[in-house]
Amino acid sequence: MNKSLSILYAFLGGAIVGCAAAILFAPEKGEDLRTRIKELLKKKGIDFSDDEVEQLVKQISAQIEE
Repeated sequence: MNKSLSILYAFLGGAIVGCAAAILFAPEKGEDLRTRIKELLKKKGIDFSDDEVEQLVKQISAQIEE
């Protein structure tokens, strides 16, 4: 049972990173992208300030570049 959960978590983690990479590398202006990210987070019940969204984008970009 533990192995099944590990596989599920690995799949979900990969899906999240893949989605983040697709959003970040889409041909869209940075300001529009940040607004889109903020709207998606609000739909999920997460309220981020503009500065927090900027930090999130920087963190995701850094992880993708590694």
